[in-house]
Amino acid sequence: MRIGMILDKTFPPDPRVENEAISLINNGFEVYLFCLTYGNQKKEEIINGINIKRYTSNKLIYKSSALVYTIPFYSYIMAKKIKRFLDKNKIQAIHIHDMQIAEAVFKANKKFNLPTVLDLHDNMPEVIKFYPHLQKFPGKQLISPFKWKKKEEEFIKKATKICTVSQEFIDEVIQRTSISKNKIVLVPNTVQKEFYTNAKINNSILNKYKDNFVILYLGDTAIRRGLLTAIKAMPQLIKKIPNVKLVIVGSNTTDYILFDEVTKLKLDDYVDFEGWQNVALFSSYIKASTICISPLYRNKQHDVAYANKLFQYMSFGKPLLVSNAIAQKKLIKKVNSGLVHKEKDISDFAEKVLKLYENKNLRKELGIKGKQFIENEFNWEKTSEKLIDLYKNIN
Repeated sequence: MRIGMILDKTFPPDPRVENEAISLINNGFEVYLFCLTYGNQKKEEIINGINIKRYTSNKLIYKSSALVYTIPFYSYIMAKKIKRFLDKNKIQAIHIHDMQIAEAVFKANKKFNLPTVLDLHDNMPEVIKFYPHLQKFPGKQLISPFKWKKKEEEFIKKATKICTVSQEFIDEVIQRTSISKNKIVLVPNTVQKEFYTNAKINNSILNKYKDNFVILYLGDTAIRRGLLTAIKAMPQLIKKIPNVKLVIVGSNTTDYILFDEVTKLKLDDYVDFEGWQNVALFSSYIKASTICISPLYRNKQHDVAYANKLFQYMSFGKPLLVSNAIAQKKLIKKVNSGLVHKEKDISDFAEKVLKLYENKNLRKELGIKGKQFIENEFNWEKTSEKLIDLYKNIN
């Protein structure tokens, strides 16, 4: 079967897209990936067996994507490109990566009537509420999360099958849309065994932090990810842990807020902003860390999803400290791989860090539990089996 994956971004990088595509290829499927280019990449190439087909976009089209469910311009433009992609590559099933591009796909598919899999990476109607451009004019007036939610429900009902990232998200979708539980499958973001068994460690990173008690955060640094909680806890932690270092590997347009807080609290010697780094370096940062964090603020998205970073952390046997956003709280308590703090509670965050600092055996025990969970139950090779079964039985 020829599967056409549709992604309205550049590629690479996108770990979920790549992991899914490679697993399907390894199980006898052909995968063609529709993605975008802004003029600096090859129009066609093969990466890890994935047939990459890039279609030219521009800044105007990119900006209009935020208005996709207010003004139909974006979907109209994309539908024409997708239609050509489906026809030229003789696609037999369509895999839609998230809902922003979904309407364009369904428009393009009217001619072909192919089976469709809607892959919900995130609860987008909830996520967009936190985008900076929705907090001010004109985004606040033009972009409606309510319309995005109604569209999401429409696409969920239209699609042949749905896959998404957590059981909590599945439960929420079934309750909200009344679809059959057989229509939706769990394909969580987990790590491939290669991530931790074949990691190439950068010794300069290890040496840089060898004398520190490192609190590590990996990934998107948007304010909703909770890093202000960690930063504001640092003055308390410095008093008890002189060699403490908060290391932040990632970036976002709102980073200036984090920078200002560090400056205001005079924490420049205790907080390292490493910026966005190549994924190949993630394993080195994790190995250099003492504990790893995910201090998410609670909201409807964070309560039903957990980030890939949790599994990356656990795969190296590191103890975790996470906020009480429901999905990650349930996961960490089930596995017993870390401690949980109350979201936005600076004192509780600091207290839990100190508990881990003072008890090396506890850190070791939590780390071992997490590593065993990844090795035995929750690596990509195991969790992708439902995706393979989905395509073996789709019609």
